[in-house]
Amino acid sequence: MKLNRREAVKLGLMGVGGLLLPFDSSNSALAQTISDCPECPRGEIPPPTFSQEELSHQIPRFEYPFKKPPLLKPIRSYENGERPLDCYEITMKKAQVDIIPGLKTKIWSYNGTLPGPVIRQRGGFRDEDQGRDSLVRFINKLGTSEENGAEIPINTSVHLHGMASLPEYDGYAEDLICPNQFKDYFYPNDRAATIWYHDHAIDRTSRNVYMGLAGMYIVEDEEERQFNLPQGEYDVPLILQDLRLADDGSLIFNDRGQRSLYGDVSLVNGVPWPCMKVARRKYRFRVLNASTSRTYDLVLSQKENRLTPGEKMYVIGSDCGLLDAPVELTSPLQALVIAPAERYEFIIDFSQYDLETNLYLRNPPFSSSSNIDSDARVQTIMRFDIERDEPDNSSLPDKLREIKRLDPNQAVTTRKFRFQRSSTQWLINNKSWNKNRVDANPQPGDIEIWELTNNGGWMHPVHIHFVDWQILDRNGRKPLAYEGGWKDVFRVDHFETVRVIAEFGRRSGDYLQGRFMMHCHNLVHEDHSMMTQFEVGQNAPSPCSAPPLPISEITPL
Repeated sequence: MKLNRREAVKLGLMGVGGLLLPFDSSNSALAQTISDCPECPRGEIPPPTFSQEELSHQIPRFEYPFKKPPLLKPIRSYENGERPLDCYEITMKKAQVDIIPGLKTKIWSYNGTLPGPVIRQRGGFRDEDQGRDSLVRFINKLGTSEENGAEIPINTSVHLHGMASLPEYDGYAEDLICPNQFKDYFYPNDRAATIWYHDHAIDRTSRNVYMGLAGMYIVEDEEERQFNLPQGEYDVPLILQDLRLADDGSLIFNDRGQRSLYGDVSLVNGVPWPCMKVARRKYRFRVLNASTSRTYDLVLSQKENRLTPGEKMYVIGSDCGLLDAPVELTSPLQALVIAPAERYEFIIDFSQYDLETNLYLRNPPFSSSSNIDSDARVQTIMRFDIERDEPDNSSLPDKLREIKRLDPNQAVTTRKFRFQRSSTQWLINNKSWNKNRVDANPQPGDIEIWELTNNGGWMHPVHIHFVDWQILDRNGRKPLAYEGGWKDVFRVDHFETVRVIAEFGRRSGDYLQGRFMMHCHNLVHEDHSMMTQFEVGQNAPSPCSAPPLPISEITPL
């Protein structure tokens, strides 16, 4: 079977049975009656008895073994087209997992795990990159949720955060997959980076992600391989989340009056305060902050409850790929600040320590302005136990990927966006979300500067879909050294203005057009209603132009 790029996309479209069928994402569609999905059976181990107030205190620290999220394999691949295509399938369903062994926690999941499975793909657009496209089928079998005495359908919209998707595959907030529907998403894997997929349903994102709908997606390319960075089992995802658990193990969703959500249980890849056994060699860690509201200040220490001087990590990548050179961070004063939805990559060289050394990844309250709380229970994240010697032929090069700096003098305009709270809503330029309003209209190829200003009260991690950006300055000062690469999330602190610059539309080898969203990635703020949209170009198709279809119409990929 031979497929060129256009035919590959059509294959994905045929998978949803045709895109010209009428679709209504209005309230009538949201109110349809949905039957519940069967849940996983409860285990036979009797659960421990904790009071709600004592539960997080009684979870043992650093006793549960570290685990990596499962790796998802393609269910079918097409090799003979203009560019190879891999097809994946993910079912969104309720599941019960052992966050605490012996105590079942009901989650909303991708394929039944917390977090969802990792997809690793080959990317890039030059011949030597040997890149591959992806077609991911998401099937919604979540059923309903009981809220305020009513059964509410659990609607979803999948956003692959960091991918240059066409608008209809970007996870537009009102492009909803209702229960018993599915949608096929086409992803071009245009450059190497650590990205992630998560729910993006209008007004429901914070609850859906908090309940478990998040997973990592890694794109690699040939250029990255030349640097001989740690790979294989030494290339490790770290997905950070904070949750609050009731005494029966159920998740407590409390957004503090639509302000923010902070948990008192710290998870890494779904495990509370894990212990990772490591060798005396270099490891590459890909860290994602998948928490709803919490910012982390990551620093290494040889002590659980205090910082020790001289511990080093080397930041090599940010949201949109490798930096131009590693950035060394040394404890106790230099921490890696990572806001919700940001991703960073760093190397730890455990060969600098003796065997049987314990090393902690800590989150001390350095930037207390970024979080409303500084709960002591989440001030240590995980422990590394250095227990063996292993050979290491990886390297930490002095130079990484060359980054072309955009010239502010070439910007055709500067746009200003003010993030503020008014009454019970979170607003941008004093406006709430309106799907019929476009607040910026850059043209393909334009270079623009956007000023992101925080009126104070909360930190806002601002995410701009589709486009890779560079930070020019923070209140006129240079950004942090590890913020010098390409990014798509910007931590805008109290009374701060962050200026960012981008060239619009040039992704995936061509100039793309369409409507995309910008919003605060404190997901509680996004839901109420700190989100807007911009349109690249003119008269682009609706981002809802590839609607989902009933599960009954599924055809094989």
